[in-house]
Amino acid sequence: MNHLILYSHPSPDSFNHAVMTAYTRALEKNGQAVRVRDLYALNFDPVLKFSEMKGFEQGLVPQDVQSEHEHIRWADFLTLICPIWWGGFTANLRGYLDRVFSVGFAYRPTAEGVEPLLTDKKVYTINTLAAPRRDYEDQGLYQSMNNILDHIVFQFCGLQVVGHKYFAFVDASSDQERQVMLQEVEDIAGRLSRL
Repeated sequence: MNHLILYSHPSPDSFNHAVMTAYTRALEKNGQAVRVRDLYALNFDPVLKFSEMKGFEQGLVPQDVQSEHEHIRWADFLTLICPIWWGGFTANLRGYLDRVFSVGFAYRPTAEGVEPLLTDKKVYTINTLAAPRRDYEDQGLYQSMNNILDHIVFQFCGLQVVGHKYFAFVDASSDQERQVMLQEVEDIAGRLSRL
């Protein structure tokens, strides 16, 4: 299976980078083909401009977006890895979705409604949080984030949502606790390799 990882964190020393590295290695160890799109390293422009939006409607796609479309076409499975900041994805990952999950590629309007176009792909998200788990559980934030991602983004485009993993209170976790989290990342990659 072909796995495309959409990774977003500005620091190469971050725990998110360790998550991405552990996940990638575990997939490869399980015989999976893997490509990583490090959005900060790529200096991907996340800003969807009006002229670009109008161009999508006419089938005019900028070169950087065409390149990402090719990576997504190649993939059977997408995994998004990033921290949750201000209740959502990092700005460049959010902007990636704005520009790359474009009309004519990820979905298209029809007389009967929207037709999803990424129906042959699965998706999983791995996110880190600075806050304790109970803060998100008590306020229903996990469920809210899942609903937005699953229904408004992924399923709208036809992606099959396999699941989400949130690692909470990462900033305050010990090295030992982080090693346990990384082992869980490897276990997740192993399970997803068998789908």
